Amino acid sequence: MEAPFLFQCPISMELMEDPVTIATGVTYERKNIEKWLFTYKKLTCPATMQRLESFDLTPNHTVKRLISSFLEQAADEEPVTSPPCSYDAVEHDKLVSLLKSIQTGPFKASGLRKLKVLVEKNDELQKDLIRSGGIEVLGCVMSHVVVENSDFTAFRACEEALGVLSLLPLSDDATVELILKPNCLKPMMVIIQRGSAEARVHAMSTLMKISKINNEWIANMVTDQDVDIVKSLLDLLSDEISTKLSSSSLDVLLEIVATSNKNRLKAIEAGAVCILLELLPDASRHNCEKVLLLLKRLCECAEGRSAFADHGLGVAAVSKKILRVSEMATKLGVQILWLMSSFHHREKLLEEMMVFGTVRKLLALLHIDGRSSSTNEKAIKMMKLHGAVWRQYPCFPSELKDFLRLNH
Repeated sequence: MEAPFLFQCPISMELMEDPVTIATGVTYERKNIEKWLFTYKKLTCPATMQRLESFDLTPNHTVKRLISSFLEQAADEEPVTSPPCSYDAVEHDKLVSLLKSIQTGPFKASGLRKLKVLVEKNDELQKDLIRSGGIEVLGCVMSHVVVENSDFTAFRACEEALGVLSLLPLSDDATVELILKPNCLKPMMVIIQRGSAEARVHAMSTLMKISKINNEWIANMVTDQDVDIVKSLLDLLSDEISTKLSSSSLDVLLEIVATSNKNRLKAIEAGAVCILLELLPDASRHNCEKVLLLLKRLCECAEGRSAFADHGLGVAAVSKKILRVSEMATKLGVQILWLMSSFHHREKLLEEMMVFGTVRKLLALLHIDGRSSSTNEKAIKMMKLHGAVWRQYPCFPSELKDFLRLNH
């Protein structure tokens, strides 16, 4: 027996155990609304998006009693089971019926959850869903989230539709073309920016599948004024929801900036350099290398170097990763500092390289066997190029004095 809609938490869509009511009169599962308000620091009601004047949570004893009665009644009913069967005409008819009810009926989120359960472990049904126009139906449901004044119900249905979409095998250009239409792509950007963690994973998973089949979508989306994919991905990085999501976002951003210099400028204008530098200190090893590679590509243009220099801790963040994460991270860190000190050598930048220990690390590189020759060459060039400036500082390393004297 499926739980009535009013017994389900509007955030998780699961049966509530400890229902509480907030100032707008909407009832939620306590742990979900507490996470929304006090962990994510939201100031609005998730269902109505009204700004909250009070954050009091009032236990809803009436709803709790009704849920208890519902559970007792459900326990008394004998479960109806059906023997397992392989994919056949019965399941096809059930799938088609579900698609029709989702398309025309009012309870779209509920229908989409049933559809997901039906197809998630059945490859043949997933293919049948595509053949039966399922992607078009999902796109129609998702498109409502970008309509002005769309409500929480539309948002929730869009998330459920994305959950189904992420299961499908996107194995051919024709299927991908359907998802690349605005009614699917634009809602995905909305979910990436404002959706739940699970829905964001589904959106990014779908985008990554598309990129393996058709890489041209990236260039088209970056130039689409109605779909700001760069901003969406940077927002996702800023939220730091999960390592997996951050890694996927970095992969797509790397594809974007590799496409053209125009895309690099768009990313820089959207604040990519600042966001990446703030992510760098706590990034995992794998993501650290991606962040550094992305920074290096952005610092290859003057605008990127200027944004790097304007960030007060840019040199410190990059220097800290040299000789501490991996050989690749060290190589990328030195390349970034080489770009900065060669083409943006303001005295403030050189001072930061001395104060934050960058110069000592460059010296240390020369004493490590097996280090990349190109990395060592850049370190030597930086010391030769800026040694005279660094010599003025009281923390000037004695080893550098010897190095400069020998290489004068």
